[in-house]
Amino acid sequence: QVQLVESGGGSVQAGGSLRLSCTASGITFSSYTLGWFRQAPGKVREFVASISWGSGTTYYSASVKDRFAISRDNAKNTVYLQMNSLKPEDTAVYYCAATQYVTTLENRYKYWGQGTQVTVSS
Repeated sequence: QVQLVESGGGSVQAGGSLRLSCTASGITFSSYTLGWFRQAPGKVREFVASISWGSGTTYYSASVKDRFAISRDNAKNTVYLQMNSLKPEDTAVYYCAATQYVTTLENRYKYWGQGTQVTVSS
C-alpha cells in the first residue's frame, strides 16, 4: 500500500519560513518524481515545485521561484519543501505527490498525500 505523509505545516507571519516534509512508503522512492501542489480556499489546486528521479532536476512555479526550495533524501524516502519569505497568498493546503514521469502536470501524479495546512498571516 502506497502512503505519502506530509508534515511541517502550521501558522507563520509574513516573511517567515517553514519546511514541509513528505515521507513515502510502498514505492521505490528513488524511481519517482516528487511534487508539491497547493490549494487555497476557493481556488483550484496548483503546481508548486517538483524534483525528478535520477538527476534531481527541479521545477518551480513562477510564484514561488527564488523563495521555495525542493529537495529529496532517497535514503529517508522523504521530500522537503523549504519555504522562505512567506506571503499571505501562500496560505493553502499543501500536498505532496509522486509520479514515475518527469512532469509538472497534476493529472500525471498517481499517488497523493492527505495535505498539510500552511497559514501565513500579514
